[in-house]
Parts: sequence; structure tokens; C-alpha cells
Amino acid sequence: MRSWPTTDIPQLPVLPNALRIWDTASGALQPAGTQQEASLYVCGITPYDATHLGHANTYVSFDLLLRYWRASGLKVSYVQNVTDVDDPLLERAEATGVDWRELAESQTDLFRADMEALNVIAPDHYLGATETVDWVVDAVSTLIDKGVAYRVPADPKDDLSVDGDVYFSVDTAEAQTSWTLGSVGGLSLEDMTEVFPERGGDPQRPGKRNPFDPLLWRAAREGEPVWDGGQLGPGRPGWHIECSCIARRLLPAPFSVQGGGADLRFPHHEFSAAHATAVDGKPLAEAFLHAGMVGLDGVKMSKSLGNLVLVSQLRRRGVEPVAIRALLLSHHYRTDWSFTEEELGQAQARVEGWRSALGQPAAAQGSALYAQLHDALSDDLNAPAALLHVDAWAERVHNGETEGDAAASDQTVEPTVAEVLNGLLGLVL
Repeated sequence: MRSWPTTDIPQLPVLPNALRIWDTASGALQPAGTQQEASLYVCGITPYDATHLGHANTYVSFDLLLRYWRASGLKVSYVQNVTDVDDPLLERAEATGVDWRELAESQTDLFRADMEALNVIAPDHYLGATETVDWVVDAVSTLIDKGVAYRVPADPKDDLSVDGDVYFSVDTAEAQTSWTLGSVGGLSLEDMTEVFPERGGDPQRPGKRNPFDPLLWRAAREGEPVWDGGQLGPGRPGWHIECSCIARRLLPAPFSVQGGGADLRFPHHEFSAAHATAVDGKPLAEAFLHAGMVGLDGVKMSKSLGNLVLVSQLRRRGVEPVAIRALLLSHHYRTDWSFTEEELGQAQARVEGWRSALGQPAAAQGSALYAQLHDALSDDLNAPAALLHVDAWAERVHNGETEGDAAASDQTVEPTVAEVLNGLLGLVL
């Protein structure tokens, strides 16, 4: 699957990787990446509707991580998927009378355009679930051979049920591997019980050994897309196994950071990690980062509620993408927050103030600001603190103060402020 074009990112002088990030699994701050390399997997969209601010918040947050690592001289491998076949996509296609493939492609195209506009660096590998079915078949077959997966017969009370669905055994995985239920998402049993059916789980499915057992392979149903599953029979992949397989094929085991929105903590990241560990005995990732949820009028944005603020709609209104990005960065990536028009206006005014300062003669040197921003981001990607440094720099420039070059003495190249803002924060003024 093609990605989106990435504009030239300024090459900044290398500063040491001092990053500490909040790992959901351990509930603590910890280093991320080495001094030489890092690897990142961010779960992509299910393309049945346009990119809303919640999506944008997630991808801008992990773009910030990618930029920090690169500024610290690390070689970074970055992978993102697209869940281009799944129940919500098929349901939306049927409801709108559009072929599911056309719907997926059109919404993925819109997502690409939004990411390009927001100056989000494209991943090194951008893969759709439909491109990796063979990888899933191999992994699920291995899990069956290991006894960690099992087939569930049709439910005689359900006319749409068929024989051959394959499920992952939570109990067997806990007995055979280092993974335990809740060890990744960090949720209580009570919380997992509540959200599992809300996020694609089917705890009441007859024939399952444990209510939490997730689907690995969905046997073919009439009217649904189908692939040759070999010994699994015809069907299509479950959700969580998709990301496990893509990550294992393209990244180290374990890789540095698994990223996504907070709603992916459980069950998606929980079971993606479980599947990978059950296949080869290795952890999926060294750390799990989760971006906060974005709401509207105090309610989380969701397609089911229809309370979406779409990036494309804001762009059509004439809102500058850099102002949207500034709005997103004004909130710490782990916090939940609600969109308001007032705050969007403040972000635009902030951008205009920075742009005005950038045009002044005293704004040319950027080493001092670069050091401040890098230091702020080292503390769990504290973008709001970084933006306050940008505000302070702009105020000094507007007051006629000359920016010093104290941080430039040990740097071979003096970056401009424009290069620093673009390279580290993705802000193109």
C-alpha cells in the first residue's frame, strides 16, 4: 500500500537521546530507544470514515516521538498498518451501498491527504491487512499447532454462525508464556469485562473456552470477503493478529514502542502482544504508549456518536493545518481534552505570533531554542512545555532582544529557528 509524501525534514544537529516516556504496561516512566536505533509501530485507521481530531491527535503525537528520535541521531524503523477489512468497514459499505474496497481506498486517500497537510512523517512501511493475510495464516496455524488456538463450532441458535472460527486461548497462553491478561493494557478485570464487548469482543459466543478469548480467523460467511486460509479454511483475519504479524515481519522482537490511542490499550494491544508472544516466546514491544482521547463538548469523539470534528472539514473552512497541529501539540499526548472553537482560534493566533517573530532579524539563530525544546520533549514528550519556550522566544524577539548562541559552541551546524520548529515539532510557519 502506498504511503503519503513526506516533505524534506531539516537535518538538525544531534543531541543525546534523553527521552523517558510513560509505559502503560509498567505504569512508569522509562527510557525509549537506544543511542543508536529505535523502532515504532503505530496502529492505523480502519478506513470507513474520515480522519477526525482524535485520529490526528494520535498520529501527531507519535510523529513527535519520531522527530525526537531522529534529532537524537537514532536510526528509526517505523511501521503503520491500515485495517482495510473489518466488520465496521463492511457494515458501513453495506449501509451506504458502496463496495467495501472502494470505501476503504477513498477514506485511506483522505487520511493520506490529512497526514500530508499536518506534516506527519510517513512510515517506512505502510501495509493494509489485505496485503498480509498469508502472514496471518502462518501465525494462526502456528498457534493451533502449539495448542494456543482452537476452533469453535457453529452456534445452532445463530443462523449466521458457521463452523471453523478460530479463537485464541487466554488460559493456555497464560500457562505457556510470560504474558498474562491485563499485563499490557493495565486495566482491571472489571474494566476489561465492561469494554471488551464495546470494542469488538464477543464474550457470549457459545463454544468459547474463556469469555475473553479473541477471534483469530473468521470462517467464510456468505457475502463477506474471503481468502484462502490453507488448513484454516477460507475466511479472513481477526483484528489483533493483524498487527502482531506485521510487526513481527518488519520490526525487531521486541521493538521499542507500540503506539496508538488510549482506546487500543484493551483489547487490541493486549491481545496483539499476547499473540506475538505465544507464537515465538518474545515480548511484542518494550513500551506501550497511548495518546489521550479528544472530545467535543466533553464527550469523546466517535463515529458511532457522530460528534466528529474532521480535519478535512477544518481545512475546507480555511483553517491552516499548522494551526491544527499547534492546537494538538498544546495538549500533552496522554491527556484527554475537548475541542472548542475558541481554543482553535487561540492556536491560530499563536501561530501568527510565531510567524511574525520569525520574520525579525533577531530570530535567525535557533540553537538555544533547540536545546530548550529537546529538553522539554525529553520529559515524556512534553509538547505543551515546548510550545511555551516557543512563546517565550517570540516574545523576546518582539521585544527586540537578540537571541544568543550559547548552545551552538559544540555544534558543527547552527540551525535556524524555522529549521528547529519544523524538524523537531513539525511546525512549518
